[in-house]
Amino acid sequence: MDHKKLGFNSKLIHAGSIKDKFGSAIVPIYQTSTFAFESANEGAKCFAGESDGYIYTRIGNPTINALEEVIASLEGGFGAVATSSGMAAVSTIYMGLLAQGDHIVSTDAVYGPSRVIMETMFARFGVESTYVPTSNLDEIKKAIKPNTKMLFIETPTNPTMELTDLKACVAIAREHNLVLVVDNTFASPVLQRPIEMGADVVFHSMTKFINGHADIVAGIIITRTQELYKKLRATMVGMGCNMDPHQAFLVHRGVKTLSLRVERAQENAMKVAEYLEKHPKIAWVKYPGLKSHPQYELAQKQMMGPGSMISFELKGGFAAGETLMNNVHLALLAVSLGGVETLIQHPASMTHSKMNKESREKAKITDGLVRFAVGIEDVEDIIADLDQALAKV
Repeated sequence: MDHKKLGFNSKLIHAGSIKDKFGSAIVPIYQTSTFAFESANEGAKCFAGESDGYIYTRIGNPTINALEEVIASLEGGFGAVATSSGMAAVSTIYMGLLAQGDHIVSTDAVYGPSRVIMETMFARFGVESTYVPTSNLDEIKKAIKPNTKMLFIETPTNPTMELTDLKACVAIAREHNLVLVVDNTFASPVLQRPIEMGADVVFHSMTKFINGHADIVAGIIITRTQELYKKLRATMVGMGCNMDPHQAFLVHRGVKTLSLRVERAQENAMKVAEYLEKHPKIAWVKYPGLKSHPQYELAQKQMMGPGSMISFELKGGFAAGETLMNNVHLALLAVSLGGVETLIQHPASMTHSKMNKESREKAKITDGLVRFAVGIEDVEDIIADLDQALAKV
């Protein structure tokens, strides 16, 4: 069966399948650190790259490779490189594609640690960075310098829910010979496929929607070309931030229900966003599915749906937000997102706390901003939980 010809939901179930001698219905866990060769000649061929045989799990493993095949297929990429975490994926991209003296332009409200390691760790090795609101294309163009090598964007942004025009960024990247990297975690390949629009590299924290069960951390990088795949595969292997086979098995199990989970959570989120927008104690709501979102038209054009992430601010600011989070019962006060459960968190004191206040405010991450990750519970229960908590604000 040619998995490339299958529809998206069929790929979720069947891409990456392995035929073993026992006829396993699902990909087995090859929980081994090393692989024995049939002969010295076969071992030599493996090390020379003349054979597809396995050598050592840091370099490759059937369980991990099966997962990589699924995600590459879903994103429409040449190939994928699985990593031990989302931040391992970010680090592999930075290390594999940037060098001393290079410069990147990135989204100002990009996932906090992605920015922090660039401005601290990679800055020590001579890599420069500029952070701008990439929803404004003119800001991107103004930030590009002669030594700019990468345009690194997140859309929708975490946690401000602003969108960046992917096709426009592809055109900018081509004009200036930049590698366009897209953090697609918030949308997942169910709702957005940047490589199909021309992006060079896409990555995910698979901890979130792709796995969807809040029981592992994992990352993955998907490339448009073989050249980029080889560079990033070699970097991951050299740095040793490979995935574990059992970790890969759990993600592969989770990915089979990706569409069902995303669609249910998105349906809930639309109703929650409409409820919040009408509530007298809410200052504003940012959700791409609402017509009040400033980039509603762009969301309709480049996404297959608005997703299940909502940002909002209470009129009482930080104190009101703290009261709200201390009084929810169904929603868990926790970081992360994309699981089956509803989560609530305060970015200024949690995910983006390592950014200074000035940088946060410039990126529109206000002290009273609340990020709400809608799960797949009964939506009436989610709204009732918010309602009783808001009554105490």
